[in-house]
Amino acid sequence: MHQIDLSGKVALVTGGSRGLGRAMINGLAQAGADVVIASRKLENCQAVADEVQQTTGRRALPVAAHTGNTDNLDRLIDAAYAEFGRVDVLVNNAGINPTIGELSALPPELFQKMFDVNTKGPWYLASRLAPRMAQHGGGSIINVLSVGGLKPSALQGFYASTKAALQALTKVMAAEWADKGIRVNALAPGSYHSDLFDGSAAAIPGFEDGAKAASLQKRIAKTEEIIGPVLYLASDMSAYTTGHTLVSDGGYMVL
Repeated sequence: MHQIDLSGKVALVTGGSRGLGRAMINGLAQAGADVVIASRKLENCQAVADEVQQTTGRRALPVAAHTGNTDNLDRLIDAAYAEFGRVDVLVNNAGINPTIGELSALPPELFQKMFDVNTKGPWYLASRLAPRMAQHGGGSIINVLSVGGLKPSALQGFYASTKAALQALTKVMAAEWADKGIRVNALAPGSYHSDLFDGSAAAIPGFEDGAKAASLQKRIAKTEEIIGPVLYLASDMSAYTTGHTLVSDGGYMVL
């Protein structure tokens, strides 16, 4: 069986300092990639960078960057290229869901804030990196969605719509950049333990039990179980895959 080998590649992950992003960083580094860890707090990024260097020996660059701030994203790109000279894999993982509620009760400024981080930021970062990726023969862009964007539910309207929009952008990116050797895919995880999930579980009675019941496997995923799909999409094992949304949800979308 072929092993995923990302040696010689550089992977940039937003929201990389904790939760799924941290697990992605470690998985990519274990597969041989050097990594750029982007998140709002530099000290958290540095902690992950230290962990990567100690456990894998790979180079790791921590960068403080807010995905909703385009100036921050420009500085992130400049820092990555100053350190490594290239980016081969981009994982747009950063996302927020600070408040849930009925659409009629939510303020417009919240929608804008969520759209900036969940949708505009990934578009901006990908669109600025794509021309540079093309200069090195292409690359892989992975936009992290949610099954909530594919199968929206009550009280999650803002979050679901920002992720649904990112799925549409994924398809357009794939179509526009295919001739540059850039593959663009989306990953839509189901329920897994994270700050977002645990926050919703704390705020909504029965949320976690309902999430378990809604999947064929009747459980919530461990963060590490989402890493295999990321490595597949990042590597040449998915060379003929682009414009696709890979769902990893324990069977949630089947029901």
